[in-house]
Amino acid sequence: AYDAWSNYGNHHFQYRILREKTNKLGFDLYIVHIQGLTDRPNVYGYDDDTERFVAFQIATLDWISQWEHRPDVIHCHDHHTGLIPFMVANCLKYQNISKVPTILTIHNAQYQGQFGWNKLYYLPAFDLWKGGLLGWEDAINPLASAIKCAWRVTTVSPSYLDEMMDNARGLESLLRQERWKSSGILNGIDSEVWNPETDPMLGKSYSLKTVEAGKAANKKALCDVFQLDSSKPLFTFIGRLVDEKGADLLPDIFYTALEQHGDNINVLVLGSGDTWVEGRLNQLKDIYGGKYNVYIGYNEQVSHEIYAGADFLLMPSRVEPCGLNQLYALRYGTVPI
Repeated sequence: AYDAWSNYGNHHFQYRILREKTNKLGFDLYIVHIQGLTDRPNVYGYDDDTERFVAFQIATLDWISQWEHRPDVIHCHDHHTGLIPFMVANCLKYQNISKVPTILTIHNAQYQGQFGWNKLYYLPAFDLWKGGLLGWEDAINPLASAIKCAWRVTTVSPSYLDEMMDNARGLESLLRQERWKSSGILNGIDSEVWNPETDPMLGKSYSLKTVEAGKAANKKALCDVFQLDSSKPLFTFIGRLVDEKGADLLPDIFYTALEQHGDNINVLVLGSGDTWVEGRLNQLKDIYGGKYNVYIGYNEQVSHEIYAGADFLLMPSRVEPCGLNQLYALRYGTVPI
């Protein structure tokens, strides 16, 4: 749809705006492709994430500012797009879209994308006296900047908005100050994509009337793949293997459970994250083969198969702004714990 060059500071890059052709979502979907920056296996977790996300945001606004359509609103999500509200309102090259409303949705305030003032030159030119809108606690903080500059702020549940007033990794006072323009909107799932009656990723579809037989068939297929016993209750975990999800608790929990009840339960894990957690979870396979297995990484099909085949889904989260896994589980007749 569009091909151009841009820059963050003295770093120049070429970007392409790609449009999804089928329109199967019911609306146009555009993708920002920057070779070497936005085409990597993982979305985040790299040493140059600051450069990657700054380039992504600049490319997006460069394109929007010359696009034949004027957006009604620019909706930003988390710190990865948190500089957009500031740049739209203040950067000289975006004056023609400076009146477009911006909205920030906070999915997780624990991740804020901070980087040093020595990288201020990455941003397109603006009046430097407005630089205070970028900063928080001696650093450029994209999430804090978005909270300050966005016309409205939303979170993924009303209760998470309340929680952030006391637990937002240093942004509590700012969020309280901006509470007047903030609201919590309860998250939800796409009930057509996550539908056991029509899910193409399942070996056997099922409805409310056939849930027992359907889940049994999917459990059997899942257990065959991961060398587990489908006659036993299957406890599962799906998610990022990080502290906020309680993943650091899992190795000891599984060890204890399998030591005490290994003849009566199966355990299956799907996820990736902290390497030490991954390592300990992998070690359990050598001890409890046939009763326990783990898939390090993420696989969309396997996640659907687990939701359909599991009996229980574990969610020991320390922080859960809304949580979708429990909704997927309930949709497929699996009990979240």
